[in-house]
This record gives sequence, C-alpha cells and structure tokens, in this order.
Amino acid sequence: MSNATPPPVVCSHNEWDPLEEVIVGIVDDAVFPAWDTINRHTVPPGEWEEAYQRIVPRLGAPYPPEMVRRARVAIDGLAQLLEAEGVTVRRPDRMDFSRGFSSPAWSVDSGFCAANPRDVLLVVGDQIIEAPMSDRARHYETWPYRSLLKDYSRRGARWTAAPKPQLTDALYDPNYRYPEPGEDIRYVLTEHEPVFDAAEFARCGRDLFTQLSHATNRFGVEWLQRHLGDGYRVHLLKSRDPHAIHLDTTFVPLAPGKVLVNPKYLDPDALPEVLKHWDVLVAPPEAPTSAHARGLLSDWIHVNLLVLDGERVIVEAQQEPLIRALKDWGFKPIPYPFMDYYPFVGSLHCATLDVRRRGSLQSYV
Repeated sequence: MSNATPPPVVCSHNEWDPLEEVIVGIVDDAVFPAWDTINRHTVPPGEWEEAYQRIVPRLGAPYPPEMVRRARVAIDGLAQLLEAEGVTVRRPDRMDFSRGFSSPAWSVDSGFCAANPRDVLLVVGDQIIEAPMSDRARHYETWPYRSLLKDYSRRGARWTAAPKPQLTDALYDPNYRYPEPGEDIRYVLTEHEPVFDAAEFARCGRDLFTQLSHATNRFGVEWLQRHLGDGYRVHLLKSRDPHAIHLDTTFVPLAPGKVLVNPKYLDPDALPEVLKHWDVLVAPPEAPTSAHARGLLSDWIHVNLLVLDGERVIVEAQQEPLIRALKDWGFKPIPYPFMDYYPFVGSLHCATLDVRRRGSLQSYV
C-alpha cells in the first residue's frame, strides 16, 4: 500500500501552471442589479444609462431569455473545451437572484448572478478566500459556491472568509466626482472598512499584484497582506484608469517572467522594481468590436484571457491582433468565441476560477 500523500484538493500558486481543476460560472437566473453605486462609476460619465439599457430595460430586471441562452451556449462550450483538455470542471449551484435582501443598515431589490467566480473567490496556495466585496448587490454572491466550498473544506482545503463588510453609507464617498484632466485619480470608496474583489489580484507565486479601484480600497489590500503573512508580498500597481475595476483587463501574467500589460491603464515603464527582469508584453488594441456587443465592458476586455499551462492560452476568437501577438511571443493561443458572454460583465478569466494547478510555491521576481 502506498503511503504517498495525496495532492491538495485546492492548490494554485500562479496564473500559468498546468490547469487541473476549475470552477466555471453559470448565467442562469441572472438579474441586472438595481443597486448601481459602484457600477455607474466604472463607465465614462454620462454613458451609464445608455450602456445598461443595451442589456435590460431597467435596473433590477432579469436578463432577457435569449441573451441568457446565447451566453449559456458560450459558457457551457468553454466548460466542454476545458474538459477535453483534461481539466476537471466544477459548476456552482443555481440561486434566485431576483430576491432582494437587507442588512440592519440597507436593502437591495436584487442580486446579480453566478457567472463570474473569479470576482468573488481568491485561491492562494491551498486556501480559498471569500472576498469582502464592496457592491451591496453582490453581498451574497458566494452562496451558489457554498456546496463546492464545503466539499473542498471537507477534503482538506483551507476555507477562509475575509471580514464581511457592513457596506454602510460611510464606505462610499457622497462627494465623489469624476476627476478632471490633470487631477489625481481617486475612487468612490473610502477607507471605512476593508473591501476588495478577488479579481483585483494577479498571483505570481510568493508575489501578488493588485490596484486600488472602485471595488478595492487600501484597507482591503492591507488586510490581505496581513492575512497571507510574511511568506507573501502584495504589490500595489498604479492604475491610470479613473474607471478601474478588476486587474484582469490590465495586468495579466502569462508565464514565469512574462506579463501582458494594457498600456492604456498601466504605464509599462513604471511597473514595480521587482518586475525589472520580466518581459513586459504590451497588449495590442482590440479588434473592432461594437459597443452593443461589449455592453458595460471596456475596449480592453480582450486582455481577459485564460492560461492553460504557460504556453497554451484561451483567447476570444475574434481578437486576431492579440492572437497574432501571442504567437509572436511564443505562446499557442486557442481561439474560442465568447462574446455572447460579455453582457454578464466579464470574459474568459472572469468566468473561471482555477482551483488546482500543478506546481509548487516559488518566487519568480
């Protein structure tokens, strides 16, 4: 009988080790949230109402059935692609997001959806962390993943929840306004309590990279650093995007020593000193995509891709400039049509959460 220790059920140290197990989101029961304090600041001023009305007639409305159907085809196809590559795929449970909920200080008329596991859960090594999200409509968004979290925990994973935020009015700056040209960029969040979205962190072994945004404050970044301890370093990138939310359209590690950077949101020449020996791959602009197809997403959503193993990369099929660039850089892109998923405010990286990658904890900087 072998005495070999079985591999950890949850184990992912970076964005590029060979992918073995992944959670893929679902779009069933999705509702466009009625509470929009965060969302209205992540699109240019004056464009919020027009942008969301391309998707739903009003805030708090369910997504149109045909839009859900097309997105389901896209996300289920991605799950099948991953399974064909030998990756174990897990899916969340369904949840009725049309039901409102409240705290002692506030109430919302609806939630959102379970399409984007990357937003709500952060895997660091053998632990999976529930993010303290700043969006009231997403306060219970980990519920569809609870069956999975309990299963992982029973099989030995460390399951942690960051301090659940109160999300009172004190967290949101009532005087926030879009910065004028030349003004310092700031965001709608205050430092009242620690908050962050999990999609704000890119993992490179012992080094994690993040940014401040409309979803993540400095208190949240500091909490995560203290929680992870001295074995990890959390580096703060300086975004030049006044609409910033989620790092995975901005700074995308592809392999040891190689990172894809969106030059509109980050200055490639002003990255942290620890990356001085890395190859900084400047992302090309997107292939022309209509605003209707992108919905609420920026024209850099094509950077939101999924690395299978440090060489093979799943990328949106219509993004020929990025596909060519990846080939030139020595990668093997796998084109996959995913634009029908865009109305659910994410792409290939957002829609997945790598639970296990085959590799060990190392320092790459």
